[in-house]
Amino acid sequence: MIDLLVRLYDLPDAAELYREVAAKGVTLRRARAFEKHNVTAFAREHFSAKWVSEVEVALCRQPVACVIATRDRQILGFACFDTTQRGFFGPTGVAESARGLGLGKALLFKALDALRELGFAYAVIGGVGPKEFYAKACGAIEIPGSDPGGYGDLLP
Repeated sequence: MIDLLVRLYDLPDAAELYREVAAKGVTLRRARAFEKHNVTAFAREHFSAKWVSEVEVALCRQPVACVIATRDRQILGFACFDTTQRGFFGPTGVAESARGLGLGKALLFKALDALRELGFAYAVIGGVGPKEFYAKACGAIEIPGSDPGGYGDLLP
């Protein structure tokens, strides 16, 4: 799967998106180190062991490199950044029951905003599945020759 490149200095303003999500009772924020067990359990239940590993790394960074979406003290989704490799976005996931609320896009922008605040001009979205989503949401473009990129020789 190919990698995508995002111009962080040219991101659209996400304030309205954040307001829409908040109006649905959802809080977007960085996870906290003491919530590592909660976020990893969510990733394990809804996604994969590889993603659990990446979430663990994101939650051990200072500052924490994982944003979460919560409602009524329950995790609905997460997005990691600067985890798999420096300047990378992902993994990110939203529980099936919470899809369609705009959380994927909101989490994407929270994470990309955080990468920009860290001083990155560009972000890489590695090993992308839904290319069209990222192209439309944040103007991501394909990086020629990036398959498998940093994901060669994967262990099972």
